[in-house]
Amino acid sequence: MSAEQNATAIDSHVGNRIRLRRSFLRISQEKLGEQLGVSFQQVQKYEKGSNRIGAGQLYYIAKLLKVDPSYFFEGLPAAKLLEAGFAERQTSLPSSGLEDTTDGHALNHAFARIKSSKLRRKLIDLVTAIADSDRT
Repeated sequence: MSAEQNATAIDSHVGNRIRLRRSFLRISQEKLGEQLGVSFQQVQKYEKGSNRIGAGQLYYIAKLLKVDPSYFFEGLPAAKLLEAGFAERQTSLPSSGLEDTTDGHALNHAFARIKSSKLRRKLIDLVTAIADSDRT
């Protein structure tokens, strides 16, 4: 596998995180594009992962979306990407598809509004327990 294929998975992940945060803040692609000095179509390409985002641009996007730049890499299975060394690597990130649905956006928006990290952790544990009990 080439580094380009791996970067595509990373670019898609980062783009998805940009879209989620932008949607959470209720900022349109047009508005974000204006602030970045690019077209809304360019923002769409960033969010789809079809166009790469430079480090400086990503830093500026983080400032505009009021997050640390590391936010865009949260949930990225970096350990798996690094473990393999020169061996073949995954070409895409695992996805449930939920993040691309209306329910997924609503769930993410509601979850992000929970201020207590302990309560968020308990909710994750509850959902995990329910999902695990569904398997049996």
